Amino acid sequence: MSENKKLNLLVFSGDYDKALAALILANGAKEIGMDVTIFFAFWGLLIARDPDKVSKRKKNIFEKMFGFCTPKGVESLSLSKMNMGGMGQKMLRKMMKDKDKPLLIHFLQGARKKDIKFYGCKLSQEVMGFDKEELIPELEIIEVYEYLKDAMESEIQLFI
Repeated sequence: MSENKKLNLLVFSGDYDKALAALILANGAKEIGMDVTIFFAFWGLLIARDPDKVSKRKKNIFEKMFGFCTPKGVESLSLSKMNMGGMGQKMLRKMMKDKDKPLLIHFLQGARKKDIKFYGCKLSQEVMGFDKEELIPELEIIEVYEYLKDAMESEIQLFI
């Protein structure tokens, strides 16, 4: 176990605002010297989708539909409340820019540069039909028991 304090985030939501909260916490914790791991499960995997990558594997009809209907890239995620057909998310992004605050993509890029550990739930990835090549390269696919071991070694565990 590391000498540093450790933050473990289980990110289940694929909502823009919840992803923003998770990545703000992750970056902040890393900046004060904590070790940080993020475990993306089910809808949370949408945060780890690389908008520029596609699978080369032939997918079944459900996997194709799922991939087509879900957002690619964090700036395509919708808000959990007041999304208003995408207008709410655009308004939030404009308000953040107007106040010179980083967007979600910038927090994700920061986390990737800061050596925050990204884990994806193997079961979620398989059920949702996402291939490893469609996800950010830093994401390691792990079994739930590996996540639980990591969580047990963490001083702080949060579910978002």
